[in-house]
Amino acid sequence: MRRRDAALTLAAAAWLPSARAQGGPVEGRQYARLTQPLPGEPGKVEVVEFFFYLCPHCFAFDPLLEAWVHQLPADVSFRRVPLGGTKMHQLHQRMFYTLQAMNALTPQVHSGIFNAIHRDRVELADEASIVALMGRLGVDTAKFKSTFNSFAIAPKMAQGPKLAELAGVETVPALVIGGRYRTSPSSAGTPGQSEQVHGQQAIAVADFLVKLSRGKG
Repeated sequence: MRRRDAALTLAAAAWLPSARAQGGPVEGRQYARLTQPLPGEPGKVEVVEFFFYLCPHCFAFDPLLEAWVHQLPADVSFRRVPLGGTKMHQLHQRMFYTLQAMNALTPQVHSGIFNAIHRDRVELADEASIVALMGRLGVDTAKFKSTFNSFAIAPKMAQGPKLAELAGVETVPALVIGGRYRTSPSSAGTPGQSEQVHGQQAIAVADFLVKLSRGKG
């Protein structure tokens, strides 16, 4: 059995009894159906993660999500949308979209930002601290600074909150699958379980919703 299959088997075994009895996740419990479907790329099932870098739950979920994303089939696309309303959140949003515009948002850089904040306790509270971290992560700091302060980044920052509102996202991390369904570690899991188990359950529910989206259920 592949490692991913083993992880999903563990997650499936931990679902609520009612979910197991019905053979899978239950709408209204482990996932929700969006009131209004979101537009997507024809022929693709899009998975969107809503998160922010200061969120410890997003940090805990990220390794499980990254492993799953690396094995998604060709008809499934994935993207991240950073959220948050404080000045520091907005700095981190600008950092994210700057890296994305530079094609420098690799898994290593993304996880490096999470690790710096949550393991090394680096406070990315201004441009100078962000640029310093980018240098340590191997990003071209001169290009980063020019892109970070460009007018092209601000419009991208405004799109995330609007999309989150349309998708009914109120907490992070959250996943929206196929423009029709929303799940998260907190909704997929059972109270009292570890964050690791919650994350595994969310991945299992996401797999279920990808299949459901293919059939436009």
